[in-house]
Amino acid sequence: MSTRLYEHPIFLEHITPPGHPERSDRLRSINIALEHPNFARLDRRQAPQANEDAVLLAHPEEHLTFVMRSIPDDEDGEGQINQLEADTYASPKSLQAALTGVGGAMAAVDDVFSGAADNVFVAARPPGHHAEKNKAMGFCFFNNAAIAARHAQRKHGAERVAIVDWDVHHGNGTQDIFWDDPSVLFCSTHQMPLYPGTGAKTEKGASGNVVNAPLSANTGSDHFREAFKSRVLPALEEFRPDLIIISAGFDAHHRDPLAQINLTGEDFDWATGRVLEAADRSANNRVVSLLEGGYDLEGLAESAGLHILRMMKG
Repeated sequence: MSTRLYEHPIFLEHITPPGHPERSDRLRSINIALEHPNFARLDRRQAPQANEDAVLLAHPEEHLTFVMRSIPDDEDGEGQINQLEADTYASPKSLQAALTGVGGAMAAVDDVFSGAADNVFVAARPPGHHAEKNKAMGFCFFNNAAIAARHAQRKHGAERVAIVDWDVHHGNGTQDIFWDDPSVLFCSTHQMPLYPGTGAKTEKGASGNVVNAPLSANTGSDHFREAFKSRVLPALEEFRPDLIIISAGFDAHHRDPLAQINLTGEDFDWATGRVLEAADRSANNRVVSLLEGGYDLEGLAESAGLHILRMMKG
């Protein structure tokens, strides 16, 4: 398997308040893991910055305008941070970071359709899966996974795109954007009840294109794998996507401070393998993985490292 990784120094310059769990050290911890010789042949590239119009693939213009107006000016000083929503903050470089996250996701789609790579991991922040059509929330400005899916459809003619979200928090934003769209399958495993409060099994989308597999607090590997095998994998098999996008949050790790699901790095390795198998059957191996949550640095480094290694091995 040829695996590419997109990264960029600008992602470290999206600054959140002291003590905020979504912080630059998250990417530094992944970079330390990638220093291992196992990753020597990983094709590491700088993510390109998308233009602002790319956001409109999944969000209305008023949402883009709101985010742009929320960014503090550089002249206000390096310490200036604006609050967009309860737990979502912007610093002077945040718009540039968010647009580079979008650009990395779109470039990853281009890579897997052109054959430049079999699969791609985008190590970006801020994350994206809580961003609804018209709302920034949950640390997220723009929905990278949704924009990537739309880009695959518009530019590459993908008829069916599946998004698999194993972040411990439900991807309410992605569900909101594709609720009425039968061309996109959205599958999510997540703890429930937990922020943001959505993700019940009864939430199925207008065309049955939403598959939620909620997990109870304090469950672990067995329940997660069973949910994956009984809900997510059959949905992928039936849908036969041309592309699979992973919203790769690693906050279901047992060390994570924001939730109570007890997974290990091996569970993410296993889930990655199952997604790669599904992509082999219908999508010519095309998988794009986008970093979402994961707030314990050790758990994140372990899980993301095993996830990327599995992508490299196929």
